[in-house]
Amino acid sequence: MNIKHVFFDLDHTLWDFESNSEKTFKYIFDKNSIEVSFHKFSEIYKEINEKYWKLYREDKVTKSELRYVRLKDSFDEMNYEIDDADIDILAEEYILYLANYNALLMGAKEILEYLKPKYKIHIITNGFEEVQYRKLKNSLILPYFTQIVSSEKVGVKKPNPKIFNYALDLSDANPEESVMIGDNFEADILGAKNVGMHTIFCEFNGNEIPDEGLTVLKLEDLRQYL
Repeated sequence: MNIKHVFFDLDHTLWDFESNSEKTFKYIFDKNSIEVSFHKFSEIYKEINEKYWKLYREDKVTKSELRYVRLKDSFDEMNYEIDDADIDILAEEYILYLANYNALLMGAKEILEYLKPKYKIHIITNGFEEVQYRKLKNSLILPYFTQIVSSEKVGVKKPNPKIFNYALDLSDANPEESVMIGDNFEADILGAKNVGMHTIFCEFNGNEIPDEGLTVLKLEDLRQYL
């Protein structure tokens, strides 16, 4: 690969979403006196959140619906009675405080330090505009990136080709000289392949590895290809 530009996804790829999300929920639950089994809530919420994020990528739920229903469905499954006003408060506070917790995935800072002298590095994210920049800034990795492209800025979400083409144009990058690195095979890998970019899939959860394309099991493994 004759690569000049490296595009990263953020959540679950560099930024430790699961760890930081759990800490945020612990904080806002305590703040609002929500008395549930936190371990059980985390297990239920993770699956429900993934389901609604897929619907959000497909434009089948709105941003506000996503924020509300992922909490509502989680509490309903736990048979925990909570009114809509309190769910709305939790939904707002979750976004407000999420970027206060900034654990990165193992090797994230090291791989960015390794890549920075060799390539232009960018972010393409489906995450919410108002929180993604704060995640980058508060976790002290913002200076590594030349361009930050969010789905809200572009008006479409990965895997829509428009967001990849927008990011390529903004970065003055050719697809054949660019690689997309991310943890979501549909959104990051197939989306980038459809516009002619190289791809590296991050499979950090021990799931089955796809047959096509390059895959790494940890960020350090990117050194094999870049």
